[in-house]
Amino acid sequence: MPRFPGVDYLLIDSQFSEQELLVRQTARQFVDERVAPLMKDCYREGRFPKELIPEIGALGFLGANLEGYGCAGMSNVEYGLIMQEIERADSGVRSFVSVQGALVMYPIHTFGSEDQKQKWLPKLQSGEAIGCFGLTEPAFGSNPAGMLTKAHQDGEHWILNGEKTWITNAPVADVAIVWARTSEGIRGFLVEKGTPGFSSSEIHGKLSMRASVTGSLAFSDCRVPASAMLPGAKGLKAPLACLTQARYGIGWGVIGAAMDCYETARQYTIMRKQFDDRPIASHQLVQEKLAWMITEITKAQLLALHAGRLKDQGKLDPAHVSMLKRNNVGMALECARLSRDLLGGNGIIDDYPIMRHMCNLETVKTYEGTEHIHTLVIGERVTGVAAYK
Repeated sequence: MPRFPGVDYLLIDSQFSEQELLVRQTARQFVDERVAPLMKDCYREGRFPKELIPEIGALGFLGANLEGYGCAGMSNVEYGLIMQEIERADSGVRSFVSVQGALVMYPIHTFGSEDQKQKWLPKLQSGEAIGCFGLTEPAFGSNPAGMLTKAHQDGEHWILNGEKTWITNAPVADVAIVWARTSEGIRGFLVEKGTPGFSSSEIHGKLSMRASVTGSLAFSDCRVPASAMLPGAKGLKAPLACLTQARYGIGWGVIGAAMDCYETARQYTIMRKQFDDRPIASHQLVQEKLAWMITEITKAQLLALHAGRLKDQGKLDPAHVSMLKRNNVGMALECARLSRDLLGGNGIIDDYPIMRHMCNLETVKTYEGTEHIHTLVIGERVTGVAAYK
């Protein structure tokens, strides 16, 4: 496959350090050589390219911005650039990396006991073990505070009952981070594969994120030891903190999908000839779409970079991340739609990546907080008035 040339209209590369550019180049080369060539077939087959997991781990991409326990300890900007390059290949692969790092390794790293960290983080970082994050339920998505999954203490054990759904990696996970209501509030538990009373199933029939494994988790008198509880995770703020980490990565990742759509359309319109054998790129309406896309991609790049710098300084808060996720996902989805339009009928076939990105981005717009929820987060931030109910 041809090497990706990058998209940098406003010379934003000048704002990155040599180390950040090296990290991006490493990820870009890996995506060009190992990930992108697989994605058409993986999407057709509804298959996650699990053969890539050891390589992803060896490159340090799993939990990349965490310290210790085998993690790479990269900056948040470097982590964001990795997410950007991986989602340029496919949102499903980025989702795996994002869930593993932000939703499984992060809560263990932040809220776990030392024994939990020693047991799981090195294996999760290398890809030897796979994790999932059980928060969303059949009846509660945007309102996780209403969760029905419960856990009650029985001596030296906790007993879980309930169901989680739309869980990335659920059918293949070795360990699930499960959030449940207890007498002392919402708590998190590490539930290992094979625990009696714990089962998982795969969701079939997806027309989006087909290269991602998605499923449900069920708990029927599932007994776990007291040591399975995350000691530092108390209340709903703990899982929401995890979601903030994941949303940050999404805000970077979707720029990669937008870049891939834009560059595909740009090259296509230069090569495609109509009307007196002229490239369609010579027409005003085509150039208007390309100009819109490169402008919005550039704005999204600046937003992501500034958010990354703030995060590295400890100044990024959840409301900032809501703007990042809401703006950049909407931008990427519109780039996919405009790019599909520029390719005409060819835009719907999988010889080109655009329709796959478009379908994937419809899901990315919904998960980790819908566009509507992030709109209300921003609205509350600027008015001081919550409008969720």
